[in-house]
Amino acid sequence: MNRISLLGASSLASFVSIAVSGQTPPPKPAAPAKPKVTVAAPKPAAAPAAKPVAAPKPAATPAPAAVASGADAIVLNIGSLKVTKKEYEDFLSALPPQIQSEANGPNKRKVAEQYAELRLMAEEARKRKIDQTPAVKAQLAFQLDQALASILFRELQNEVKIDDAAMQTYYDAHKGEYEQVKAKHILIRFTGSRVPVREGQKELSDSEALAKATEIKKKLEGGGDFAALAKTESDDTGTGAQGGDLGQFGRGQMVPEFETAAFAQSIGKVGDPVRSAFGYHLIVVDSRSAKSMADMKGEIEKALRPDLAKKEIESIKKVNVISVDEGYFGK
Repeated sequence: MNRISLLGASSLASFVSIAVSGQTPPPKPAAPAKPKVTVAAPKPAAAPAAKPVAAPKPAATPAPAAVASGADAIVLNIGSLKVTKKEYEDFLSALPPQIQSEANGPNKRKVAEQYAELRLMAEEARKRKIDQTPAVKAQLAFQLDQALASILFRELQNEVKIDDAAMQTYYDAHKGEYEQVKAKHILIRFTGSRVPVREGQKELSDSEALAKATEIKKKLEGGGDFAALAKTESDDTGTGAQGGDLGQFGRGQMVPEFETAAFAQSIGKVGDPVRSAFGYHLIVVDSRSAKSMADMKGEIEKALRPDLAKKEIESIKKVNVISVDEGYFGK
């Protein structure tokens, strides 16, 4: 087991995500060339000299397609509808970043074709005046309201001012989440452990594994070399080869039992065996530290912005009182 094995447990945009979700099948490999077999053949009789024949002229190489340039360049023709480069790029800019990268990369043509089909169907719906029916008008108005409300909230998040006092308050309340520990461990597995039995080792019951871990702890407390014992005794062969070193990790990166012990143990001392689904751990904490507020500024701002935007919404609601007709809607 290595460190990784300890880890604990807009409609248009949606349309495009479906368009790019399929994987392009890889090209079929070329059929292997048949091996050449060399066979000695009799030399043919000399043929009479032939009159020279002019070699045929090679076919003209087609000129490469011109790359659209300028914002007004037409990049798509959809029936009688023409889409300019700017119009198409404006459409792309409204998509989520991940889909934008697909639309500008491996699925560039596929997205364009799907976009063209969407515009074609929409134009056909307009020709049939589907967009003029009361039900569709109401649906479109609702969808527009949803989009505008979503954009407003996003803009409010970007515009809110976050002062140092608010950031300090948040940091102090969540300081424990920013702690990091540098530690090492020795793992003794038992039957049913998530790690395999080492070659040449026998299966140990839960009690046998605990007894072995307890014995190793005594050796360590008596001056035994942790790194040496980790190499010979730890069933976490990945970290064992490194003297049991787990490096530095934060909260939420290890299984709960291990994390609790590592963040509570005294520094430099071998803790009591800690049981997890992997086995019994003997842990030594080398150091414990916390990231500064300056280090966490970006994450704190990201966490605060939605709540501050909600407060802005509440301010807007106070200025614009909403009243409900109880006779119609009820209490």
